[in-house]
Amino acid sequence: MAVARVLNSAFLGFTRSPSSVSSYTSCSSPLLLQWQWRRLYSSGSRLSMTLKAGIVGLPNVGKSTLFNAVGLGNKFLSHIREVDSILQVVRCFEDNDVIHVNGKVDPKSDIDVINLELVFADLDQIDKRLEKLRKGKAKDSQSKLKEEAEKSALEKIQKTLMDGRPARSVPLTDFENDSIRHLCLLTMKPVIYVANVAESDLAEPNSNHHVREVINLASDLQSGLVTVSAQVESELIELPMEERTEYLKSLGVNESGLGNLIRATYELLGLRTYFTSGEKETKAWTILAGMTAPQAAGVIHSDFEKGFIRAETVAYDDFVAAGSLAAAREKGLLRSEGKDYAVQEGDVMLFRFNV
Repeated sequence: MAVARVLNSAFLGFTRSPSSVSSYTSCSSPLLLQWQWRRLYSSGSRLSMTLKAGIVGLPNVGKSTLFNAVGLGNKFLSHIREVDSILQVVRCFEDNDVIHVNGKVDPKSDIDVINLELVFADLDQIDKRLEKLRKGKAKDSQSKLKEEAEKSALEKIQKTLMDGRPARSVPLTDFENDSIRHLCLLTMKPVIYVANVAESDLAEPNSNHHVREVINLASDLQSGLVTVSAQVESELIELPMEERTEYLKSLGVNESGLGNLIRATYELLGLRTYFTSGEKETKAWTILAGMTAPQAAGVIHSDFEKGFIRAETVAYDDFVAAGSLAAAREKGLLRSEGKDYAVQEGDVMLFRFNV
């Protein structure tokens, strides 16, 4: 049986770009790990600040070492339905002291086992839901339309799952997607495969034939891929912050695997980060890709969006080089953006508004 970790994140702001974030802290609960992440759900333009990612994988692939969490055993499917994305840890290292559950390292087999469990779980849920829908208990025309859309979507997904493909590969209309959202189907969730390698493979992971196999599988399954060394990550958290960069450089890499994983998950979920900076602190805010400046301002407070006038904006690297917004303004690096401006990753913004 596959084992899961539930990752509950409460990212309350950080002072660096997501591409440079590498630290994380354990929560008080042994079942949870707190990451520096923001996440959102839409409610107008206001956003919730919690993200859950389910971490799955077979025993002895490196989940506990990498994420410092406790397994949920056979209960994992009920817990993982609550998450927004799935991170599947895949063993890509050889170690005679760490016995593989099947006796040998075989990434494809490991991935197939987990995916099959998720498919079976979805099929079971769909069968039960279709049985109810076929009884046709809708009381009004709008409810009937929604039930018909849900039934149509589930029948298409059911056929696809029977063919061994995930629900997310099924083309659905927006209305159909909305009609099945409440089911939280596991194979609808975006997936990132986390290839866990030995320290010696970290600088050149593609030289590892297991990693190359996972790369091909991830591509076929329309999923993301990140290479990490769980052993290195466990050693990093024991080091003072100032020593971590040097340690990573000695291994031939510039960023921790966790930093890569955070960025990859942001991209997978279509998230972007922008910053606000004052005299006392710099804060990060997470938005959906494509949001305009007023919508981004609304993440901070609805009044910012309602009374939006303009956004004084500077690119992250220019801001860091200048040292402050005031210095960036003096150097002519600050630009004025209007209501139609699509916020870019790493923008540092000062909103002008009138309520």
